[in-house]
Amino acid sequence: MPDDAVGKTGKPTETRNKTRRPRDRLGRPQPWGAENALELEDFDALTVEENHRLGREHLNAGRFFPAHEAWETAWKQSRDTTDAEFFKGLSQLGAGYVHLLRGNAHGAVRLLRRASGRIRAYPSGHHGVETIRVADAADGLAARVETGEVTPGEDAAFVPPHV
Repeated sequence: MPDDAVGKTGKPTETRNKTRRPRDRLGRPQPWGAENALELEDFDALTVEENHRLGREHLNAGRFFPAHEAWETAWKQSRDTTDAEFFKGLSQLGAGYVHLLRGNAHGAVRLLRRASGRIRAYPSGHHGVETIRVADAADGLAARVETGEVTPGEDAAFVPPHV
């Protein structure tokens, strides 16, 4: 295992290594030495607030994998706080869209529904997010995937909510 893939458990720390493996635009790992199509910020070096801002920015621009990564880091940074489940839900929202675009209907539906439940538990306006509207959009998309109205894949036709 490459040295930069070691130490991925627990809360982020200054010495925690981030893997530098190349990825495609949907975040799928590519072979070592392949061209990297996805540049990510060093989320571990940022504050919870900055990661949330970047998560919103990425999601609103349709960059779902970076949004997921930003909110996943915010979730880890906010463990043991009342915001942990909120950021975990937002991370799952981004991951749900990634799974949808990767063609994984089951994963998309499960993550969108988990995200909805976590986000919905917070009042509207929490950290600037209209939680009920975002949760309703996630539930609605999950239902459209289940009924076949939305076909998973890189050309999936859906409009994510503005967060």
